[in-house]
Amino acid sequence: MTRRDIPDAVRKSKVATVAWWRDAGITENQLKALVRSGSLVRIRRGVYATRPALDYAAASPRRGHAIQVAAVGNAVGRDAVASHHSAAIVHGISLLSHPPDLVTMTRPPAKRTSRLRSDGIVFHTADLPPDHVTSRYGLLVTTVPRTVIDLARTAPFREAVVAADSALQAELATKGDLVTVADACRQWPGIRRARRVIDFSDERAESVLESCARVAFAEAGLEPPDLQVTIHGPDWSFRVDLCWPGHRVIAEADGLAKYSERRNLVEQFRRDRLLRDAGYQVIHFTWHELMRTPEIVIARIRAAITAKTGF
Repeated sequence: MTRRDIPDAVRKSKVATVAWWRDAGITENQLKALVRSGSLVRIRRGVYATRPALDYAAASPRRGHAIQVAAVGNAVGRDAVASHHSAAIVHGISLLSHPPDLVTMTRPPAKRTSRLRSDGIVFHTADLPPDHVTSRYGLLVTTVPRTVIDLARTAPFREAVVAADSALQAELATKGDLVTVADACRQWPGIRRARRVIDFSDERAESVLESCARVAFAEAGLEPPDLQVTIHGPDWSFRVDLCWPGHRVIAEADGLAKYSERRNLVEQFRRDRLLRDAGYQVIHFTWHELMRTPEIVIARIRAAITAKTGF
C-alpha cells in the first residue's frame, strides 16, 4: 500500500473502534490492508490506532500509556475516566510499580459493573465531581489531587507516599489541594489512610528511593530525617539527601545513575571525605539494599546515630 492509498482519516493521529473507521469510510478490505501495511495498528480488541498516533506515543511513557487509555475509552465508553495509576502515569507522577499495559478507569455509580477487572482494565466506581476531572492528551483523567487521594485510599502506604511526594515535588499539587479533595471524599473508604499519607508526604523528596526510605525509616522507629539539607564547610557546601543534623548523620540514596561516570564517583569520594572531616557520618544505601535488606540499612544508620550521641 502506497502513501497515496492511505485515506485522509488514517493520516491523522487517531485511536478509534472498527465501527468508527467504518463510519469514516474505511471498508473491511481497506481496514485489513491498512493493518497489513502497518498504517493501522490494533491496540486492543476492536480498537486501532494510526501510525502518527503511535509515533507520537513513542516519545514518552506518558504518551504511550495515554494511547492505552484512549483505546480503553473507545472500547468501554466515554463515561469512563482514567484514574488511579493510569491518571498518575498520564500526569507524570512517579509510581513505585505498575504493569505498563494495565489501565485503571473510574465510572460513575450509575454505570456500576460486576467486572472489577477485565482484559487489562481495572474498574473503579465512584462519583467524579466536575472539578475532580481534567483533560490530558485529549483524554478525560482525574485531576492530580484526586489521583493522589484515590491512590492514598486504595494503595499500600509506601506506594501512596511515593505518588504524593512526587506530585508535591513536581509542584503538580499542594498539600492544601490534597486536603480539599480528602474533605470532599470524607465519607469514602480509606480516607483515614489517605489523610495519613497527606500528613506524611513531603515535597522535598526528590526520588522514589528517598520516598521509600522515609517510609522504611518511619516504620523502624527512626527519628524523621530532614531532606535536602545543605551543609557548609570552609570553602565548600554540599546538599545531602537525608540528614539528622542533631546527630551529624547523613544518609545518601544512591540511584543507579548517580555514579554512572568515573568522575562522579571520584567527586563523591572527595565529598564524603570533606563531610567526615567536618564531623559527619555518611551512610550510603542503594535501591537493592533498601528493598531487599532494609534492616541492614536501618541498623547502619542507628549505629551511626548511637556512635554520635552515645545512646
